[in-house]
Amino acid sequence: MSQQIFFAHANGFPSGTYGKLFAALAPEYQVTHLEQHAHDPRFPADDNWHNLVDELIHHLKQQPEPVWGVGHSLGGVLHLHAALRCPELYRGVVMLDSPVLTRTDQWVIRAAKRFGFIDRLTPAGRTLGRREEFSDLDAARVYFAGKTLFRSFDPECFDAYLQHGLHKVGDKLRLRFDPATEISIYRGVPHTSPGRAGQLKVPLAVVRGHKSRVVMRHHVNSVGRMPLGESLTMPGGHMFPLERPQDTALLLKNLFSRWDGRRPQECV
Repeated sequence: MSQQIFFAHANGFPSGTYGKLFAALAPEYQVTHLEQHAHDPRFPADDNWHNLVDELIHHLKQQPEPVWGVGHSLGGVLHLHAALRCPELYRGVVMLDSPVLTRTDQWVIRAAKRFGFIDRLTPAGRTLGRREEFSDLDAARVYFAGKTLFRSFDPECFDAYLQHGLHKVGDKLRLRFDPATEISIYRGVPHTSPGRAGQLKVPLAVVRGHKSRVVMRHHVNSVGRMPLGESLTMPGGHMFPLERPQDTALLLKNLFSRWDGRRPQECV
């Protein structure tokens, strides 16, 4: 019988983009996900991502059993905060190139918000003014293929992004993930946490891309000091789950096999 993974995507990348990763996890694991976080009007993007964590918990409570929580970037942080609040919903959490923020990180983020330079600290500044509309699929393909972020994508994952990241509006193609929502998510990056990560009651792994500029050495060190925490490394950069989906699936399978049998505790 397959075990359940609840996957949460990176900001701006609908879950359908990760289809090759999901397929590689089958048949041992069944992947459940929201197609796009922060697009339900009941849970709009807000400061410190409280609503986004509420949205995730809302859907986790509808699952028949505790899940393996796997999240990429934004999604990893959402799972961490949800697991700090309700560990009984989880068997374990894996953060794919998501940092466990230290107190110093949180202080810097708080200052960046207060003094107006959060757009330089996060990708929000690079997202402002980005192209949102394309005449056709070929034009979109050429545009995204020229961006450094997509350069190392697995070809099937790149095609999946074009399929799931765009939708038809009139005679044009537009970004499916609302750009204003994407910017709001970046600007609301948490400077608070539901609790100390070191008190997490389920196993936690942070998997860092070898060339990542998001998960830094001090983040890795802090996870290594956690009683149920561990850090792992994958080839590639911040987008390694979409660069090496099959290798990522193998890592997850091996990790869950090793963790299997541990159980979460109570909700806080």
